[in-house]
Order: sequence, then C-alpha cells, then structure tokens
Amino acid sequence: MEIRKSLVLVLSFFYLCSSCFATEVTYDGRAIKINGERRILISGSIHYPRSTPDMWPDLIQKAKDGGLNTIETYVFWNAHEPLYRQYDFSGNLDLVKFIKAIQGAGLYAVLRIGPYVCAEWNFGGFPVWLHNMPGIKIRTSNDVYENEMKNFTTLIVDMMRKENLFAPQGGPIIIAQIENEYGNIMGDFGDGGKRYVKWCANLAQSFNLGIPWVMFKGWGDRDPHRTAEDVAFAVARFFQYSGTFQNYYMYHGGTNFGRTAGGPYISTSYDYDAPLDEYGNLNQPKWGHLKQLHEILLSMEKVLVHGDVTHHNYDNLLSASVYSYQGNRSCFFGNAEGDKEIDFDGKKYKVPGWSVTILPDCKTEAFNTAKVNVQTSKMVKKQGPSGLKWKWRAEHFQHVKPELEHTFEANQLLDQKFFNDTSDYVWYMTSLDVKEGDPYFGVDTVLRVKNCGHILHVFVNGKHIGTRFAQNGKFKFDFEENIILKEGENLITLLSGTVGLQNYGADLATKPNGISGPVELLANNEVALDLSRTKWTYKVGLMGEERKVYSDYRRKWHGNIPTHRMFVWYKTEFKAPSGKDPVVVDLQGLGKGHAWVNGHSIGRYWPTYLARKDGCGSCNYHGTYNPDKCVTNCGNPSQRWYHVPRSFLNKKKKNMLEFGGNPSQVNFQTVTIGNAYANAEEGKMLELHCQNGKNISEIKFASFGNPQGSYGSFSKGSCESSNALSVIQKACFGKERCTIDVSEASLGRTGCNSGVNTLAVETLC
Repeated sequence: MEIRKSLVLVLSFFYLCSSCFATEVTYDGRAIKINGERRILISGSIHYPRSTPDMWPDLIQKAKDGGLNTIETYVFWNAHEPLYRQYDFSGNLDLVKFIKAIQGAGLYAVLRIGPYVCAEWNFGGFPVWLHNMPGIKIRTSNDVYENEMKNFTTLIVDMMRKENLFAPQGGPIIIAQIENEYGNIMGDFGDGGKRYVKWCANLAQSFNLGIPWVMFKGWGDRDPHRTAEDVAFAVARFFQYSGTFQNYYMYHGGTNFGRTAGGPYISTSYDYDAPLDEYGNLNQPKWGHLKQLHEILLSMEKVLVHGDVTHHNYDNLLSASVYSYQGNRSCFFGNAEGDKEIDFDGKKYKVPGWSVTILPDCKTEAFNTAKVNVQTSKMVKKQGPSGLKWKWRAEHFQHVKPELEHTFEANQLLDQKFFNDTSDYVWYMTSLDVKEGDPYFGVDTVLRVKNCGHILHVFVNGKHIGTRFAQNGKFKFDFEENIILKEGENLITLLSGTVGLQNYGADLATKPNGISGPVELLANNEVALDLSRTKWTYKVGLMGEERKVYSDYRRKWHGNIPTHRMFVWYKTEFKAPSGKDPVVVDLQGLGKGHAWVNGHSIGRYWPTYLARKDGCGSCNYHGTYNPDKCVTNCGNPSQRWYHVPRSFLNKKKKNMLEFGGNPSQVNFQTVTIGNAYANAEEGKMLELHCQNGKNISEIKFASFGNPQGSYGSFSKGSCESSNALSVIQKACFGKERCTIDVSEASLGRTGCNSGVNTLAVETLC
C-alpha cells in the first residue's frame, strides 16, 4: 500500500512539472515573443521524409552549430495517409520522433501542417485518393474537401498535443501553419477561395493551441547554385530592414526517396545547394559564412527587436540603418551596386558592391557579406566496391491480359489518377474483333494515341511495337505507329507511366494524367475507328512490383545479362563501403527505371535525360538572383548520383528495375572532402576541417601576408610571415579539425606595409 502511494506521488510530480516548462508564444508588429520577450528567430527547413531517422540528430545538430535556433518542416499528407484512412508514421515518417529530436537539441520547431505543401512533392502533398472522392473540389470552399482536410489536420494536431509538443505544453512547436502559397491562386477560385481562407483561419483557431498560426502566400535542368555571398546579402538586408524571423528553404534539402518527387520530372536529389548538402555534409563555404552572420545577428538581438531604427539613404542603392536601444547602437551599411565608400559619424567605411556590412557597435566592422573568411570544401567521390556481378529477370508483360485478377473495367479512358497513384504504371487494355470488310482489314493501319502521361509503351497482340517519351519536360505527346491486325480478336495494350504528378497550380487536381485519348485506328490517312469508348480493362502496376522482386531474393535470377533491353530487373550484391562517409550509387549508363537497396526505394532514375547545354559559365554574386544566374552541369545527365543512406546498407544486396540501358557502368562511391582552401582576413578565427574521422594529411599551401591567386593557383606575394606554414602544420596536421588565429601574434610578422594581412591556405584530407 505504501509503495502504491509513492508511485502516485511520483506521477503527480511529473504531471505538475510538465507545465513548469510551458512556453508562452505571442507576437506584436515587431517580432515573435517567447515568454514575453521579442526574439530573433533564424530557422531552417529540414524535411523528415527526405532523410532517415539515423540522419536526423546529426542534421539538427549541424543546423544548431550553424547558428539556427528553429527548425521548420512540412507535414506530408500523402505520405502519412497514402490510402484512405490507412496511416503510416513509421521509419522516416515518424513525425513525433523528428519533433522530439528538435526538442532534444534545444531548438524551436515550426510545423507547417498545410496540408497542401507544394514542395516539389508528388501531387503537392495531397493523397491522390482525395481527387477521386465524389463531388470534391480541392483547395476551395467545398464540404467534401474541407471535411477531409479537417480530419487530417486534426489528426496531426491531436498527435502533437498528446505528446506535449506544443510550446504551452513545454514542447518545441512555437508556430503552426495552415494552407500554403494560397495567395498566388486564390483569385482562380473566386468567392469560393475567399470563403475557404476564412474557413482555414477558423479551423486553426478552433484548436486553441496557444501558439500563432500563419498562412504563407507566397527533373531535367541544370544545377542552380546561389553563392554564399549572395545568400548572406539577402539575409542581412532582411534584418537591416527590421526583419526578425527568417527561414532558409532549404537548410537541408535531402532526397526524394521512393515516388515522392513531383513536378513532374523532378529528380530524387533535393540538394537545393543548401548549407547542408543532400547527404548531410557541410556545404562550405555557405554553411560557415552564414554561421558567422547568424552569430553576429543574435549578438545584436536586444537592439534589433527593441531599438528605434533610422534609415539613411545616401543614394538609391547605398544606405545605412541605425538601431538604438538603451544607449546601445548597431548599424548596417547596405550597398546594392558597385564598390562604394560611406561617410558615417565622421569616419569613412568601404562597402564592397552587393554587400551588407554589419557593425554591432556602429564603429567596428564585424561582418561583411561579400568577405568570406571560412573554408571552402572541394567534395570528391571515392570508388567503393567494384566489379559488380549482375543477374537479371524479365518483367513478364506478355502475361498482362484482361482476364487477370485485380483488374477494373470501364467503357472509357480513365485518368491515371483514378487509380490512387499506387504505382507509376497503369495498363490500358482493349480488344478488337477484326473481320473481312472492316476498313482496317488487310490495309496499312496506324494506331494513334493521344497521351497526357510521360511515358507510353504500346503492345499489339503481346508484341511490343513502340515506346514514346514526352520531350523537353512536356506533359503530353502523340504516339503513332503502323500496326498489323489479324483476322479475329486483337488485343491492344497500352502501358502508361508517370514521372511524378503536378505539384503546383490552381489546376493541380484537374490536370490530366495518362492516356487522355482519343485512341484511334487510321486507314488510308482517315480515322477508321475510335476506340476511346470501347470497353477498357485496367490493371495497376508491374508484375515485379506486385511480387516485390526488389526484396525477394528466393526467386530465380539469370546470368549473362542482356543490355539495352527494356522491361528488365537487374540485381547485384555488394559489400557496403567502409567508413562513415555518405554513400552514392552512380547509375550512369542506365535508362529510365526505379532503384531499391535491400527493399528500400532510393527513387526513380533517368540518367539518360540530359540537362540543357547552354547557360554555364563563370559565376558572379553581384546583382539580383535568379535560377539561371549561376548554373553547372550543362549538357550532362540531370542526375546520375543517387543517395544510399547507410541505414539502408544492412544485408549487402541491391536491386533495380530499369527500362533500357546497361548496368555494367553502375558503381558505388562515397562522398567526402578531398581538399579545402580559404582566404581569411587578419583578425578572424579560421577553422579548417575534414569529416567523418579523416584527418588533414597535408598543408599544400600556406602564406600569411599578401598572397596572390586563388584556389589551385595560390602563390606567395611580395611579403609574408616566415612562420605561417610551420605554425599551421603544427596546429592542423593529423587532426580532423583545427582553428587558426589569423594574426601576426599567432602567425608571425609579415613586413607588409599597407592593407590588411590575409591568410591563404590549402589543405588535403
């Protein structure tokens, strides 16, 4: 009895203490307020399904180390409810575990429930079964849609509330979002759109969570990049003009595993040139440069969120902003043109073109967005297991006939979304009884198919007669091919394939997918028969998908692999690469297909799809950013490297489905830092590092004074310290990371008579 009393007391203690850590979240016209205090929030997007649970703690810690105090994520409805009322919150869909990982790192969370997300995600995050509900109209005032949206939103809210994850419960979630990017399309829905927005607001408020809700308005190409200098400029300008809450989309982009990529034609890589790359490596110098910016901004928090601000415009593109609070001042000098000089408080300051200078005390420059004083890492891929031995088995499309099980019949051509998007592939089958006297009997006949899908394979009487792909990222095309019809029954079979569904736009749900028709027979250049309204039999998916050959190793596989053949499954076994560096598989040489490792889908692939050839060249961060400004990979496969998380590598087996190509070139590699370099000004602390236990093996160049050139062509200037190289070797050689005090006191006197000394250094990992 005494033991029972003690237990009750202990439980009561913890119950009462859960409220001791409750966080009050409010806001005013200046900032979000945490427990009554205005705060600067520096947030970054990390999407839990685009990585793995094993990666989450490291990604979140690197975000924290990079100066973030908040992590933002969408909630992906179609991932959690792929079929009506069938929910999945396991593995990398464990939203509660992800939010608790954020909490464990001491960071805040922004939960963007949506449930529309856009996000280059398949169907914008909506489950496709939603589209098929009778009477539904998506993203407007419609009872059917609103009931389903309310059901899922309530499910997520209740799940978070049950785990005490909202701020008033002591949890990390300080802000929630409902809907997303609606302002851009609201006008397309007229009054229904206006009513829907009000309904969304009322739904959000009805949950009574005690936190603010917000509503945001706002495959096959070259790789866009945005320089560290330009990103830092944009962020600093935002805070110069009184911004207090900003988010990086993305801070870690990650990977579109499985069939999650939307678009269509969006690659599995969602790298986004983010501060953390697709695999979770530090993208240097961006990560380090922004880290320094965040540290400066947070050191000025009190002044920025409470101070009076005055903006001084020297001309249209040169300005000074002064924040004053309780006798303290902080300043920003912004310059959106060429190099200029600003006269402020009787002192002249040089402000490089397209940059912001930050002076926490309005006297001393602490940071300039155009001056990068951190390491730049050159990432390399190192060869993993070689000499892969492949086996194969055919996809038995010859056996796809109307009398098979799990088929559906309709006297019309159906949109591929009708089948709830449980596979990229849908079979369309119809039969035709040909007899003497028919206009297409005994004459040259053409089969013409109007298609709104992305891929089409056509068979007549079990024989493959042709394949067509949409060209240049288009969403529709026509198929025309001569066919021979026999007397009697003929079977026409069409295999339609998608490469992700539309993810954006007011016509998201109504945009057609699959064989839109008509499907016609042409004889003597005239339409002889329209098959569109005949009886069609449908079957979803491939036989290999149905039998899960990508995870079933007991079935028979063949040697002597065929190459450049369609409808083939390839399999190999390999030893996982040693070490901790991220693993990638090079799928160069393959056509279009889908890849699995130990039953885990690493996504669709199409390395023969080439990016545009034009637009690549030198990159200059000056001027307004656009995606075509700084691109690489022109004329090359839009993607050839596919991420294989180490948590997938357990049974040392790998399987693939692929439609055409040669697997002999496929190989595994690891991604790591090859070498690194930096130019750092005197007065800075420079950190050099390798990764994952690898050490700095060589100091290839080091000069402190006025070194010349750039990476790969550094040379000594007219003056330098004679001690710099030996000091850096002693501090860094054989270590995974080291920190250098860039000063004459540390590196030795340079004898330079003008300007600020700089350190140029190049290391090898």
